[in-house]
Amino acid sequence: MIKAFSKILTIGAALAGLCAGTAHADYMEGAAVKLRALDKVMGRTQDLEIPIGETLRFGTLDLTVRKCLKRPPEETPETTTFLEIRETPQDEDEQLLFMGWMFASSPALNALEHPVYDVWVIDCMMSSGDASPSKE
Repeated sequence: MIKAFSKILTIGAALAGLCAGTAHADYMEGAAVKLRALDKVMGRTQDLEIPIGETLRFGTLDLTVRKCLKRPPEETPETTTFLEIRETPQDEDEQLLFMGWMFASSPALNALEHPVYDVWVIDCMMSSGDASPSKE
């Protein structure tokens, strides 16, 4: 199961390069991802930093980051993140809302569709607490 999941992530990374217009870009793997989450009811955004492999709760959403890739500085800027987003409404079973790649340069390309929340990628953190400059 884990081997198959790893293969999906590898294939997805290659597809991310194709979708972004460069099939052979060497991506750097990040240690964490910086996301921005919007609560549409309250009208507030919050920046979230989530280490790879960990889950963070935002409202009723559980955000799990599986992989974060970033192009080298000499390439056209792009940050790509593989996310799982699950929701656990009060007194209900957990539901998988989103599982896939999100792109910082094209947030609408593969977005979470939810009536209350929006989530999008801001940056890939290369080491704990250090953000490299991003032009997205």
